Amino acid sequence: MSQNGPDQDPWGKPGQSSGPKQSDNSSDKQNENGWGARDNKNQEQSPPDIEEVFNNLLKKLGGGNKKGGSNNTSPNMPSFNLGKILPIAAVIGGIIWGASGFYTIKEAERGVTLRFGEFHSIVQPGLNWKPTFIDKVIPVNVEQVRELKTQGAMLTKDENMVKVEMTVQYRVQNPEKYLFSVSNADNSLGQATDSALRYVIGHMTMNDVLTTGRAVVREDTWKALNDIIKPYDMGLEVIDVNFQSARPPEEVKDAFDDAIKAQEDEQRYIREAEAYAREKEPIARGDAQRIVEEATAYKDRVVLDAQGEVERLQRLLPEFKAAPDLLKERLYIQTMEKVMANTPKVMLDSNNGNNLTVLPLEQLMGKKTTKPVTTTSESAVSSAPVSTQERRVETQAVQPVQPNEGIRQGRFN
Repeated sequence: MSQNGPDQDPWGKPGQSSGPKQSDNSSDKQNENGWGARDNKNQEQSPPDIEEVFNNLLKKLGGGNKKGGSNNTSPNMPSFNLGKILPIAAVIGGIIWGASGFYTIKEAERGVTLRFGEFHSIVQPGLNWKPTFIDKVIPVNVEQVRELKTQGAMLTKDENMVKVEMTVQYRVQNPEKYLFSVSNADNSLGQATDSALRYVIGHMTMNDVLTTGRAVVREDTWKALNDIIKPYDMGLEVIDVNFQSARPPEEVKDAFDDAIKAQEDEQRYIREAEAYAREKEPIARGDAQRIVEEATAYKDRVVLDAQGEVERLQRLLPEFKAAPDLLKERLYIQTMEKVMANTPKVMLDSNNGNNLTVLPLEQLMGKKTTKPVTTTSESAVSSAPVSTQERRVETQAVQPVQPNEGIRQGRFN
């Protein structure tokens, strides 16, 4: 192995001395290592120059030191200054890193910021910035009303099976608790809804679930659901609970349909009766008020009449004491005036001689319209009337009837 000459550096690289170069090129090539330096195990080596090593690496990658070629640097190869390139690359990388941190949160969302995987803060809507690879932002919609459906076959209190469906509407109230209180808040809410619904159905009869107890199932399930999720503090707000449907098993579906129809008819009849009552009640109240007012007026009138009669009799009392017979006659005449004024009458002239007068008693009792009564001579019934005098009565006139009609005839002198 050849020793390094005085014109060679510690890495075995030829120096720039004016002395003659060695002519044994084949021996030099065999003693060069992979970096173009000679092996020198006997001489102490100094630390390598990083810039020189990097330049040699670029030369090998660019074909400047191929196997069997010369170790001299190509005159056309540009010089590579790592001290200038690194700051430029750092600035460009910083710009890219800073620009990649801008993001936008929508109006209905809130951003949950994680710094190195741990909760850091809540970001409001708008344009924001985060340090890339350090912070992570998870947007959560806090205004959207979400819907969760649950269904299944459940046992009732009377050990019957019923198929029910329920829908829960909710939204996120606290994004931090929604993401980190439980592993999956939506799934946890679904399990809580199923548990609450089974609890409520298990404490009611099948007839109540299918007919009149639907509102009770909704309210009780809502309350039980809030009681279940409250200890977990999942950051959710239950807005509404809708009890969609409840169906019996197919084997007894027809019987329950008939029962439900009968109950619906019952409710319909009740509503019709209530409507009829609301219609008739004001009329009945009006009639009752009218009757009361009429009765009050009648009472007042009777009382006043009685008081007037008492006063009149009190005025007649001195006259009765003075002339009782005269007062009796006077009262009799006054009473007959009142009676005869309201009674049908027939006026007969008894000075006409032997005239046959027909009295229409049936029509007199029936209070018919008055017509003239025809009088005939006893010797000539079929001829014209002998008397020319006509008399009016307060009943309807009739033609003379034959004796066989059962009308009594008489002669008045």
